[in-house]
Amino acid sequence: MMDRRSFMKLTALGGGAVFISGLYGHAQAAAAGKAAAPYEDFYFVQLSDVHWGFSGAANPDALNTFRKTVATVNALEVQPDFIIFTGDLTHTTDDPKERRQRMAEFKDIAAGLQVKTVRFIPGEHDASLDNGAAFKENFGPSNYTFEHKGVHFIALDNVSDPGARIGDSQLEWLKNDLDKQAKDARIVVFTHRPLFDLVPKWDWATRDGDKAIALLMPYSNVNVFYGHIHQEHHHMTGQISHHAAKSLIFPLPAPGSQEKRTPLPWDPATPNKGLGFREVEAESGNQEYKLTEFPVTRT
Repeated sequence: MMDRRSFMKLTALGGGAVFISGLYGHAQAAAAGKAAAPYEDFYFVQLSDVHWGFSGAANPDALNTFRKTVATVNALEVQPDFIIFTGDLTHTTDDPKERRQRMAEFKDIAAGLQVKTVRFIPGEHDASLDNGAAFKENFGPSNYTFEHKGVHFIALDNVSDPGARIGDSQLEWLKNDLDKQAKDARIVVFTHRPLFDLVPKWDWATRDGDKAIALLMPYSNVNVFYGHIHQEHHHMTGQISHHAAKSLIFPLPAPGSQEKRTPLPWDPATPNKGLGFREVEAESGNQEYKLTEFPVTRT
């Protein structure tokens, strides 16, 4: 069976590829006199900011965009190992009954994904009005860890607190988890908001994100994938890389480029402009992840 790397070389799939700091391979581990952890090539897909339930001029096709995305992902020539939704699955509502209805509808559409393993974290639209209660009823814990082919994944909740904090209890949980990891462990963190101060006046920050970054800083192989800002964006804090994903509902302006973070206008001539998702490819023996950005294309 052809592996993912060979397939990518043969097909040269579209999208802008970005190479980022990532994983130590077997050669680096051997040079350090350590046994390399079992590790295989794999890739996953990040989807973000669906905002199911949104209605407005920023996306007149809001009822169809998520369904088109599911069809686009299902049409990928090689299916990912797993899919992660990095928050704002639904659009905010003050009505608890409507909030749960939107989550049920979101789950019904997401169930159409062919990939067996699909994971979720909340956004503030899902969780800030009820401290994550409805999200947890529908999707389980809002913070968790898992292992996949030699990589340690951490999902953080920086939205259920309406004050945009991770909170002391979760930070202690993070510390306890990291204490079990080697300093050169392959670590990937998923959040909704950025952990660093991107544009605080736009709510593009986490008020105690600096504490999470301080806990992660001793580790040499950390990458953070987040959503919230509705556009591709890349940032470094020390050796830690941070990568925002595009939205699946409407794009937002470049960080700090205007007074308010109002959605970019809908263009009927290019209805999916600025919308999309990404795949993240990890290659054995390579110190980089490869990011490939995909547009929403299926009709």
